[in-house]
Amino acid sequence: MHKYGLIGKDINYSFSKAYFNKKFENLNIDAHYENFDIDNILKIRTIIHKEKGLKGLNVTIPYKQDVIDFIDIIDDNAKAIGAVNTIKLKNNKLYGYNTDVYGFVKSLFPLLEKHHQKAIVLGTGGASRAICHGLNSFDISHLIVSRKPKMKNHISYADLDKDIIESHKLIINCTPLGTSPNIHQSPDIPYNFIGKKHLLYDLVYNPKVSTFLAQGNNQGAKICNGYDMLKFQAEKSWEIWNS
Repeated sequence: MHKYGLIGKDINYSFSKAYFNKKFENLNIDAHYENFDIDNILKIRTIIHKEKGLKGLNVTIPYKQDVIDFIDIIDDNAKAIGAVNTIKLKNNKLYGYNTDVYGFVKSLFPLLEKHHQKAIVLGTGGASRAICHGLNSFDISHLIVSRKPKMKNHISYADLDKDIIESHKLIINCTPLGTSPNIHQSPDIPYNFIGKKHLLYDLVYNPKVSTFLAQGNNQGAKICNGYDMLKFQAEKSWEIWNS
C-alpha cells in the first residue's frame, strides 16, 4: 500500500485526509493518506524514515518555508516563491514543489473584475509568498501587511486606513486567523471602509464563512473562501506524485 500525508501543526481541521482517502476509495486505489501533526519540523526526518511506502507529502502551516532545508531537489517555481507545500519521495530523495500558486490562480481568475487591480495581502508566511507570486501573474500590484513589517513593501496593520482600503479592492487573508476552532478571530483591519466593489478572499476554509469573510459580506463585498484553492492544489499534488 502506498502512503501519503500532511505535515503541519494542529491540523485536525484539515480537509486533505478525508479528501484523498475518499478519492482512493472511489478510484479503488490501494493507498492511504494521514495527518502527521508535529510540533517541530525536525520530526519530518522520523516520518521519512519510519513510514514505509511513503510516496508523497503535503505541507501546511507553519512549515512551508522551514521544510525547504530538508528538500534534496527543489522545483524552480517553489524556489522562486520560497515555500514548499508538496513533496514527492523518489529514489530516497525529496523533491519539493509548490501547488498553492496553481490552486490560487485557478480559483481566483473567475472572480476578478476590472477594478481588482490592487490587492492587500494579510500575512507574511509561506502561503502569503505563494499568493503574491500568483498576483504577479495577474499583474496585480499588492501591499503586504505584517504584524512586524521589516521589508520595503510591508506595512503594519496600524497603517491600514480609509485611503488604502478603498484603493485596494482585493483583500486576501493568508493568516490562520478564524480557522476552526478559533472561529471568532479575524485580521484586525478597518472593515468599515470595505464596499461593494471589494473582493475578500480567505485561505481559511473551515468554517466556510470565516469572521473575516462575514464582516466583508456585511459591507456588501464579494467573498470567497479557500476551499476551491485547496481542491485545485490537491489535484495538482496528486499529478506530481504520479508523474
